[in-house]
Parts: sequence; structure tokens; C-alpha cells
Amino acid sequence: MESAITGKPRRIPPVRRRFLGAALALAFGALLLAPAHAADHRVPRTSTGAPDLQGYWTNFTRTPLQRPAGVTGLTLSDAEAKALEAKLNKDLIHSKDDVFGQGESEWYPEGSLARIGGQARTSWIVDPPNGKVPYSPQAKKLLDLWFDRMNSNFDEPEYRTPPERCLMGSRGSSGPPMLTSFYQPFYRIVQTANVVAIEAEMDHDVRIVRLGGTHLPAAITPWMGDSIGHWEGDTLVVETTNFNPGEAFRVQLLISPHTRITERFTRISASEMLYQFAVEDPTVYTSVWRGEAPFHAAPGPLLEYACAEGNYSLSGVLAGAREEEAKAAAAKAAKGAAVKP
Repeated sequence: MESAITGKPRRIPPVRRRFLGAALALAFGALLLAPAHAADHRVPRTSTGAPDLQGYWTNFTRTPLQRPAGVTGLTLSDAEAKALEAKLNKDLIHSKDDVFGQGESEWYPEGSLARIGGQARTSWIVDPPNGKVPYSPQAKKLLDLWFDRMNSNFDEPEYRTPPERCLMGSRGSSGPPMLTSFYQPFYRIVQTANVVAIEAEMDHDVRIVRLGGTHLPAAITPWMGDSIGHWEGDTLVVETTNFNPGEAFRVQLLISPHTRITERFTRISASEMLYQFAVEDPTVYTSVWRGEAPFHAAPGPLLEYACAEGNYSLSGVLAGAREEEAKAAAAKAAKGAAVKP
């Protein structure tokens, strides 16, 4: 599989397998064909008069966060989109780095490019214009270090990524920003007069957005950060700060305790919501960068996501590394004994 950040081939480490229901996989195609913004659409309201974003949603798409190598421009023609979809599906589902010869189609359904205003998108990122995350040179080095550690360091469970340790959803799906995952990319939104709760199906992480609130003290750094929100017309605007240092490596991007993310949720039809975000962190990025993607209404309810600290794959990976070390030590001892006079 090709890294979404570096563009270099990388091996996918053994992780726990998740199951995505076949019925839901088949529903993705229909969801992605949901109608665009209807001119006569009236945003539904809750009992308090606020725009109603409640319900089940999915941001599933094959459009990556960053624009693929060799692709120029934010949008494509229908023919170009079909060709890129075929390539992205093949690269993901039929990876060359597959030692068992079974691919990953068991839990990775084929997908289509995201469309906004009827146009197929080549990346979530809309600014910078090149569709790339504007990392600083220091951040690029740190990112390479994280990838190297993810693919080669199996000394302690703390060295594994938060998703492998069941601490949060993979590939940044828990958010913010709420990026798409290749499996179980579903969410549920529930509102009250003072709170908007966003639950992700993966790991069942729940973000609590306090409406009209102020941020927690800087020393308090919850997982997924501290989110406060307000309404700008029919748009929910959410600002998140105070990110936990433990979630720095999101695979698709880096997040630091200094990161500030502003999200905008706008319901543009009965079955579609436009999701936009801006990421600001001068310690990681050379400029503010922005992205957007559609969320489509999805069938509910959210399904069980069975994941627990110390799962079989994680313990198996660590045990396998210890076994390799023991064999190497034994071979070294045997070689030393053989050369003794």
C-alpha cells in the first residue's frame, strides 16, 4: 500500500481484523450518489429551533486526504474519475504487499471518489492548491520517524499506534478532522440545546461539543481534544484545541497539543451534509490548510466494534518479535561457541 503522506510503499503492520457488514458495503454506492445541494432545501430544525444535524452519516469515499501522485487539479471529468477510482481501489484492495495472497477485500469495500457540486474530487485538501499537507521540514522528519517506528519497532505496546491499542479510531476517523476510514466509516449525531455529540462507529469514540462554552485549561488534554461550538446561520462551527500528546500520529497527519482545528457542518440537502475544516499549527505546518468532503445519510444503527486493549494481534506481534530476538540470540551464542578453541 502507498503511504498517503510520503507516497512511498510501506508495509501494513499486522493489526486486528474488523468486520464490515456486506449489506452496508453494498449501500455505499447508493449513498455516494445522493443528490447535491437542492435549491429549495429547507434545513430541518430541532425542538429548540437549531439546525437539525441528527442522524446517521458516513464520509466513506476513495478520495484521499492528499492528492495522489501524478494527479493535478482538484476536480476530474467523469472519465478521469472512473480511471482514478479503479486505480485507487486496485492499489488498496489488491495490494502488492500481500504475503498471504488474499488481498484485503474481506473488509475493504470498493469505493468512489467524493463529489461536491457534482464534481469528482481528487483530494479532501482544497488549500494549498497542490492538495498536499504543508509540513515543515522538522515535521516531515518526525513523520518519517513515526512511520519507521510503526513498521519496525515492536519492543513495547506503547510504541504501537493509538488505533492498534484500541485508543481511538484508525486513520483519524475519530477526528477532528473526521477523516474517512476504509471500513466502518459511520457516525451518529445527537443534539441537545447545549451539546452536540458525535459518535464514531469505529471504537465508538464520542466527541462532546459544548455549545457556547469556553476551552478547558491548557493543562487538560483529552483524547480528540476539547471542542466548543456555535451556530453561524445554519452551520455548526466547532473549534478544537488541547489535543492529547498520545494521539500525535494519525497516520494521515500529525497533531500536536498546539493544533487548532475549526470544523464547519452544513446540511445542504435531506441526505447530504458538507463538512469543512481548517488546521492551524505553526509548530507542525508552514501554513493553515483546509479540506472538505461530503457526509451522506446512512442506515443505522451503529454496529458493534469489538476492540480491546491487549487484543490477539497486538500481543501476537510483540510475542513474535520476542521469538525472533530469542532465535537471533541463540544463533549468535551457537556461532560464538563454534569458534572457541
